[in-house]
Amino acid sequence: MKFKSLLVMLVAGLIGLPFMIYGEEDIPALREKAERGNALAQNNLGAIYHNGEGVAPDYKEAFKWYRLAAKQGFSEAQYNLGVMYSFGNGVSQDYKEASKWFRLAAKQGIADAQYSLGIRYANGEGVPKDYKEAFKWHRLAAEQGHAKAQLTLGIMYCGGEGVPKDYEKAYAWANIAAVQGESAKARNLIAKNMTPSQLKKGQQLSRKYAKKYMK
Repeated sequence: MKFKSLLVMLVAGLIGLPFMIYGEEDIPALREKAERGNALAQNNLGAIYHNGEGVAPDYKEAFKWYRLAAKQGFSEAQYNLGVMYSFGNGVSQDYKEASKWFRLAAKQGIADAQYSLGIRYANGEGVPKDYKEAFKWHRLAAEQGHAKAQLTLGIMYCGGEGVPKDYEKAYAWANIAAVQGESAKARNLIAKNMTPSQLKKGQQLSRKYAKKYMK
């Protein structure tokens, strides 16, 4: 199983982070806070325009507010800005800029950003292709309970991409991802390549991982 499939996972996985639900009547007060420089308000106002909550969707306006918050070091906005650059929403598509903002958010512990940066390294988009770097960032996200990153780790361990091949760890990561709703195809394919002894050890390891790394 190669990394050509990961781009599909990237598109499915890149969404803005959750934010508080605001009614149309709340927007003027939120805008006032944003205009005074409140980073949380700027990010949430960006999300409102991004998602069309109480206003018409406006990617350029969303980008404007995300950028103001991101430049203040607000990690969620940095991730959201990376998403905008990835898809060319409100700004020209630019994988290099996307990777820059994902990295800033990833270093602050945002699991979605860690996963997204890992995808960029796996596909060589905006950064040099580097499976070891991809593995590093996916692992950080996976250890926070990010199911897509856990599935990706399973694929990487199975193929020996960026890490020595290890079917037991491959199965364990892919299995806890499947339990959380990700595709079970990878886990089932990995299992077919395992001996009964390896499968038993993989299942035991999966139970251990589930206790540590499932949300």
